[in-house]
Amino acid sequence: MQEKDMVNDVISMINGSLVGYANAIAQCSNPQLRQTLQQIRNSDEQFQFQLAQKATQKGFYQPAQQADQTSMQQYKSQLS
Repeated sequence: MQEKDMVNDVISMINGSLVGYANAIAQCSNPQLRQTLQQIRNSDEQFQFQLAQKATQKGFYQPAQQADQTSMQQYKSQLS
């Protein structure tokens, strides 16, 4: 397996685990467990961001294009 494939695999797996953490946190009634899950999620988010930055620098990963101001305002108004 090439480095690019491994990096993209890890990014994909972390993204999947972040969804799992979000679901578990939303359903958790134990405050200590909820806090622990939030800390783990935050750590994974930081790791994913750093890995994605390095992967982007190496040309392994292509992030989504940045949204323009008009699109962002439209989404914000829809969510309000």
